[in-house]
Amino acid sequence: MKRLRESLAIYLGVLLFVVTCLCWSVIALPAYYVLPRRAGAAFGRRGIMSGYRVFSWGIRALGVYRLDLRAIRTLRNEPALILAPNHPQIIDAILILAQHPNVICVMKAQLKSNILFGPGSRLARFISNDAPRRIILQAVESLREGGMLLLFPEGTRTVQNPVNPFQHTVGAVSKHAQVPVQTLLIETDSPYMSKGWSPLRWAPLPVTYRVRLGRRFEPPANVRAFTEELEQYFRTELQHSLQSGWLARRAAGAGKLRADT
Repeated sequence: MKRLRESLAIYLGVLLFVVTCLCWSVIALPAYYVLPRRAGAAFGRRGIMSGYRVFSWGIRALGVYRLDLRAIRTLRNEPALILAPNHPQIIDAILILAQHPNVICVMKAQLKSNILFGPGSRLARFISNDAPRRIILQAVESLREGGMLLLFPEGTRTVQNPVNPFQHTVGAVSKHAQVPVQTLLIETDSPYMSKGWSPLRWAPLPVTYRVRLGRRFEPPANVRAFTEELEQYFRTELQHSLQSGWLARRAAGAGKLRADT
């Protein structure tokens, strides 16, 4: 019976997300063509924050997640920053965007044509990850306009313990924009929503999920050296994190599978 209740809560959480995104898409699609660029971007980012806040409240109420996101809210009055979190679950960006009214997200290009994400992301002027040089140029422009940039240094969800190898994009954007990098350290005790995990697949609930502020790095002179330092910082901070257990088990299972084939 407990597993049935948890499965129902997961299904309802996913349904709430779909409905929230569809409702916002209905508003964002015409707003993209009607509103001027800056006004549209501000409206779009606040709309995404509000919608995702409803969703995060819903998954709390359903008992799917036990969330501690207070640290992100302390950044609301900060000047332009690059937010650099680790990336254990697909929900990471959603929960971060729900806490701040002016965050620009670098997202997968194919999501721009998705009915759930496309209209809202275009209105908010989110950045596609299809061309590295364009990412840097658009990110620098957005940061100079005063926005916060959300950019995952791993580039994809974590599959190695404690983090995947880092890409150079965060350092490159920070160097060109001359904007600091604020690290966000995400911890979660469940592989739910991790790489390869269907959102509808059962997991024991509630999932504990918390974010804390890490070190703030100044813009680098040497991007490669900066990326190495940033990665090492995350490895040190997350070596005993909530996810270290299930990430280690996943890595061991993948290694066994390769050995058996």
